[in-house]
Amino acid sequence: MGAGHHHGSAPAQAAEAPDYRRRLGIALGLVLGIVVAQAIGAWMTGSLALLVDLVHSLTDSTGLLVALVAAFLMVRPPSAKRTWGFRRVEVLAALGQGLLLLGVSVYAVIEGIDRWNSPPEVLAGELLWFGIIGLVLNLAAVAVLSSGRSANFNMRAAFLEVLMDALGTIAVIISAIVMMTTGYSRADTIAAFVIALMIVPRAAIITRETLGVLMEFTPKGLDLDDVRQHIMDLEHVRDVHDLHASTVATGLPTISGHVVLEDACFYDGHAPAVLETIRKCVSEHFEVSIDHATFQLETEDHSRCGPGGADHP
Repeated sequence: MGAGHHHGSAPAQAAEAPDYRRRLGIALGLVLGIVVAQAIGAWMTGSLALLVDLVHSLTDSTGLLVALVAAFLMVRPPSAKRTWGFRRVEVLAALGQGLLLLGVSVYAVIEGIDRWNSPPEVLAGELLWFGIIGLVLNLAAVAVLSSGRSANFNMRAAFLEVLMDALGTIAVIISAIVMMTTGYSRADTIAAFVIALMIVPRAAIITRETLGVLMEFTPKGLDLDDVRQHIMDLEHVRDVHDLHASTVATGLPTISGHVVLEDACFYDGHAPAVLETIRKCVSEHFEVSIDHATFQLETEDHSRCGPGGADHP
């Protein structure tokens, strides 16, 4: 019987993450500027669309603050008690942002229905100027975060928040122009609904994907049946069982399993070579490259012991 463990780097290196703290800090400052401008604008104009966009921006600023805190925690080194460091904080932060955004969309719909029945007067001219100010600051935040948007869940959630907030601000600007040119006061409420509808899909996606990581579902793009069959096709492999794969954080998929080899492999010293072949298989063959792999090698006699065997989970 034997056991094998491989990861592409040392534990400290495996827990390292790109440092995007400066970009998140700049984006947070810009979004806080949007919050201040929209708060003044919503109070002055009475616009629901701007008020919803304000709540959206406030949620964005909260999400960016959480993302910034997460970015600081993510670069802390691992320890004996925290072997992955704080890498999974990015997943928790993204989940929190997704849930906050879903709450904002529900609020927007409820408030919008009430205002649709009794549309208040909105100062369209002032609304237009505040919308333009918010858009300029939003686009600046988008530019700051754009190059790092694919780095991890945390950066992706932060980028999507400011991007969708920019689109929401565009809806505010369009509603202001419509009210200025046609006098149609419900344009403001329609814009609020549009902003809410833009929020829901991306919030649902972020929430679903982060929950998938926390539930330790198989990484997207990896077919465990395919993995098992490829290992089974290797020479000297007799069986594969208890195969599991999950994601610790962005860029850290893991896999583990029990591999039954021909008994002769343990007598002629061939087992380590088979283990290396398995490692290369899961690292290089599939769409999701897995460098952190743990496989326990078993003799056929040990495998026949069944779940009562000492090394079976």
